Amino acid sequence: MGEASTSIRLNPFKGCDGPEGTPVPWNPYGRILSERPIFTLDPLFHAGCYYVQDSSAMYVGNIFRKLALSEAFPGMCVLDLCAAPGGKTTDIAASLREALGGAFELTANEVIRARASVLADNVAVWGEPNITVTSVDPSVIGRTMKGYYDVMVADVPCSGEGMFRKDPRAVAEWTPELPGICAARQRRILADAWPALKEGGLLIYSTCTYEDCENDSNLEWAARELGGEIIPPENEFAQFGVELTRCGNLLRAGTVPGEGQWAGALRKTSPATCVRCKISDLRPLESRLHIFDESVPRVELDLQQALRYLHRDTLFLPEAPLGMLTVCYRSHPLGFVKNLGSRCNNLYPKSRRIQMDV
Repeated sequence: MGEASTSIRLNPFKGCDGPEGTPVPWNPYGRILSERPIFTLDPLFHAGCYYVQDSSAMYVGNIFRKLALSEAFPGMCVLDLCAAPGGKTTDIAASLREALGGAFELTANEVIRARASVLADNVAVWGEPNITVTSVDPSVIGRTMKGYYDVMVADVPCSGEGMFRKDPRAVAEWTPELPGICAARQRRILADAWPALKEGGLLIYSTCTYEDCENDSNLEWAARELGGEIIPPENEFAQFGVELTRCGNLLRAGTVPGEGQWAGALRKTSPATCVRCKISDLRPLESRLHIFDESVPRVELDLQQALRYLHRDTLFLPEAPLGMLTVCYRSHPLGFVKNLGSRCNNLYPKSRRIQMDV
């Protein structure tokens, strides 16, 4: 099947500043790179100017734009149910921002706390203030947020066959029984979270496997047992290797440049009880968003200074004003320092510091 490709998605609200590459057909900001650079040593990556995401995984964002944004309205509430590490969350957020400005809510949930921390960091670096990161079981969302969401995106845990080329662990962990186990888990996740979706709301369901029991059959199960109408998939990217299945679209590693992905959608037809609720009821993780105050003086760093800052080394900025400063690379904010004159206290978060030598 050849080697896995490397792709990125540019941040349209940070100037689309990032590596050049071949356009991804189903994402206006996706780029497939000719080779994999050392992203750790690119300050633009740390500034949130782009997100490293497999091109096939971007297909979910394409379905979101075609279906959800065709009927977008101010105040739209969206749930990314299984959101870590944040690729689909940031893609959806960019699309919502383009369509609605700031008039939307996006909840990014990840039940595993360690993965939720990674999600929170990636959301912070992307810089979208309308994303709330939570870490609760889908059943809690279903009980607490009844009838709250207009759109639910569920990129559920799966048997991972589409990751075989990229991840040796996916091969080592696969067994003939695994798809059936995963399919049952996926049905539980959907059933538990289902009450949170409004009647008439949209479910976008996806996996990174090729197994029918986890893909088409599970979406058919949701339509039949939970109450929904499957939205017929389109065959718009057949020339790029995207396949049409009964209920969705399949991208196979080796046929498309990226790894495996399946995605389909349905419209909820069953009644949904609405309760008075708010996002804070889910006890969001502490905000880590990079919202830079324009009143704080900005200082431009060169490449080596930027890397030293990201390494959490001490900086010396004798020509800069004293006090709190926003340090930037190519005009993109990286974070803060406190300039004491003789040196700067480096305030870059420890959890994000570059570990490799710079």
